[in-house]
Amino acid sequence: MADNGSVESKTIWPMPKFHFNVKWGTNTISFQEVSGLDAEHQVIEYRAGDSATYSTVKMPGIAKYSNVTMKKGIYVSDNSFWDWMAKIKMNTIERIPVVISLLNELQKPTMVWTLKNAWPTKITATDLKSDGNEVAIDSIEIAHEGLTIKNA
Repeated sequence: MADNGSVESKTIWPMPKFHFNVKWGTNTISFQEVSGLDAEHQVIEYRAGDSATYSTVKMPGIAKYSNVTMKKGIYVSDNSFWDWMAKIKMNTIERIPVVISLLNELQKPTMVWTLKNAWPTKITATDLKSDGNEVAIDSIEIAHEGLTIKNA
């Protein structure tokens, strides 16, 4: 019998990406967009001089993670991005875990990405236009030392 959509299916319907939350240390912050949840392993190539084949062997190398970019609306008296960035001193910064959760319709996490030792590398303030009618958006780019993914 075909699935009529009256009950949540774990195999038929993929999760929508528009319902998520972000925990920033102990705070929960509402973001409009999160991007850059990427991981890759660099490739190590090796070939011995006496190898019978004329090609290299490829092996997995060091794991590499992209910076994560998050965008949110600007609220009155909210300087949390700038306050965190202001804590950067010569080779010191407050590093915090950042947890991004994809939520179901019951507000429960279904998939969770955790960024280890995250810290801000760049903030982009909103552009200002006298004839615009969009919401003012701030963007923050954060570096981290590892990405783990769990299904809740």
